[in-house]
Amino acid sequence: MVPLLFLVVFFAWPVAAILGLGLSESGVGAVLADPQTWELVAFTLGQAAASTVVALLAGLPVAYLLARCAVRGRALVRLIVTIPFVLPTLVVGMAFRSTFGDGGVVAIVLANAFFNVAVVARTVGGLWANLDRRAEDAARALGASRWRAFTSVTLPALAPAIGSALAVVFLFCATSFGVVLVLGGSEYRTLETEIYLRTVQLLDLPGAAALSLLQLVAVVGALLVGAIARRKRETALALRSRTETARRPEGAEWIVVAAAVIVVVLLLLPVFSLISQSLSTRDGWSLAGYAALAGDAARSTLGVSGLDAALNSLRTAFDATLLAMVLGVLAAVVLSQLRRRRGRLAEAMDMALMLPLGVSAVTVGFGYLVTMDALPGDLRSSPILVPFAQALVVMPLIVRTVLPVLRAIDDRLRQAAATLGASPLRVWREVDLPFVGRSLLAAAGFGYVVALGEFGATSFLVRPDAPTLPVAISRLISRPGELNVQMAYASCVLLMIVTVAAVALIERVRVGTEALGEF
Repeated sequence: MVPLLFLVVFFAWPVAAILGLGLSESGVGAVLADPQTWELVAFTLGQAAASTVVALLAGLPVAYLLARCAVRGRALVRLIVTIPFVLPTLVVGMAFRSTFGDGGVVAIVLANAFFNVAVVARTVGGLWANLDRRAEDAARALGASRWRAFTSVTLPALAPAIGSALAVVFLFCATSFGVVLVLGGSEYRTLETEIYLRTVQLLDLPGAAALSLLQLVAVVGALLVGAIARRKRETALALRSRTETARRPEGAEWIVVAAAVIVVVLLLLPVFSLISQSLSTRDGWSLAGYAALAGDAARSTLGVSGLDAALNSLRTAFDATLLAMVLGVLAAVVLSQLRRRRGRLAEAMDMALMLPLGVSAVTVGFGYLVTMDALPGDLRSSPILVPFAQALVVMPLIVRTVLPVLRAIDDRLRQAAATLGASPLRVWREVDLPFVGRSLLAAAGFGYVVALGEFGATSFLVRPDAPTLPVAISRLISRPGELNVQMAYASCVLLMIVTVAAVALIERVRVGTEALGEF
């Protein structure tokens, strides 16, 4: 009940209040009847579908390399493809703006795909690594070509993981905010950025509410598809082989390995472009952006120094991760037990926990300002609202990381411990915790870097005198002047360094569990 109560008070209530406020006014019907609304829907779904296809095509060779190829550097490849997924969306947007100039549709599609290649590579690779190769080898022995053996034997077995990955990637791309905000400008807008525009700048609540309803329908559809595919994927993992499936590539398999290496190199290009832009000025190479970020120039623009903004980000992300870990682990434990007794209730609760990933963060943030005065102490001006909003985004990722590991534990071990007199708490401590310990550390690390880069709700709730680094980046790129742009790029690089360090640490503690977690 604790995670659900948190979800009701800090997600369902604020979102329902905004929707009710907007729908109670006139004009919603006009918004739904406006052809421009459906153009927004078409562009949102179109760019999300295109980004999903690109992410799938780029992620499958990497998944094959990680799952089936015993070559040097696999750990480094896994690290490199994971970094984009946890980079702040504003950082990704700035990286692609430094590569493509002013952005555009192609830049938006590639940036969203860049952000989600890791979801395909790790979700599909996790199941692929556990498929028994003997069925594929038998098809080859009977005369099938490598391609026919893949399409007839391997691909159908991978379908649950591919479906799960596509649903998640489509959800992330359809609700992308920072990437579209930076690369789309005023010409290209999605439902997410239009909700932000109508809520913050135009104060058009009926229009924002109507668009939020449309977005919610798309999100629920994606979650339903993802839930069905995820259930089939977990069934496949439950039957996984214990034999090692990775071996040295042979013949045409090296072509797939080469394609995976090309994808990895392409993933690094925007990162290097971002670093280059942070050091490049009209007068040549310079550290002026970094120096200004730590000095009075940042304080005159932001009201605080860059160091203060970084410390605000670190503190807020820590609070959000701590809260999300408590709620997410509780929810994962309950879901792992409910699945065995009340499957439909578990699926409904699982979907409810995933909803914050797909509902506009702007809607949630504005909903806080409308509703939180009803709680004791009037939390609308309280700094704790920022970690609460970030925890909403982080909690589903923690559940998806920890839950598959909990479900993979043989329940007979718990029953044996209980039969020998262990209390439920001791059963958790002695049986579950040793299995799930590494996943808990990985979930905390992922949660921390995601909270560190959260921008949508944070931009709405953060106090002007205590901006986080993503909010500071947004303010800097909206101000004219070369120095402000340099400081924005420098801030992006600092966020990226923290992210890379966190992901490297996650990969070290995650050994043995990478095939089970959703991300």
